Amino acid sequence: MRKARPKKRIILPDPKYNDILVTKFVNNLMMGGKKTTAYKIFYEAIDVVSDRTQEDGLEVWKKALTNVTPSVEVRSRRIGGATFQIPSEIRPERKQSIGMKNLIGFARKRSEKTMALKLAGEIQAAYKEEGSAFKRKEEIHRMADANKAFSHFRF
Repeated sequence: MRKARPKKRIILPDPKYNDILVTKFVNNLMMGGKKTTAYKIFYEAIDVVSDRTQEDGLEVWKKALTNVTPSVEVRSRRIGGATFQIPSEIRPERKQSIGMKNLIGFARKRSEKTMALKLAGEIQAAYKEEGSAFKRKEEIHRMADANKAFSHFRF
């Protein structure tokens, strides 16, 4: 890189649960700079989850997030005119980011009335180890497993 590495931004914990992970999730959920709206959607979804499961909504959400977080991924690498899919470990920040983005992305594609209900549905599905976001994680792991033979081409 030409310039120095940019400084890590300090992320403040959210107002209700005082958790940095919640703030990161809300930042991914936010569209068009509407952070208050994103917080409302998230808190409503957590309330819906806690009503449906009779458990602590935040703990259910954290378990769901770990269930949809992949540990390996495949990266394309060109070697001698052929492109190989090489499995590689993911660093922790990227793991977390991929998990959050998958959970939010597949929640948006669901067919419930409001975004809070869509998110609540996807969180519950991920908690039970089913749903689209969990399937995506399984798919990523399957691809990495199938291409294990190329792991000696590591970057």
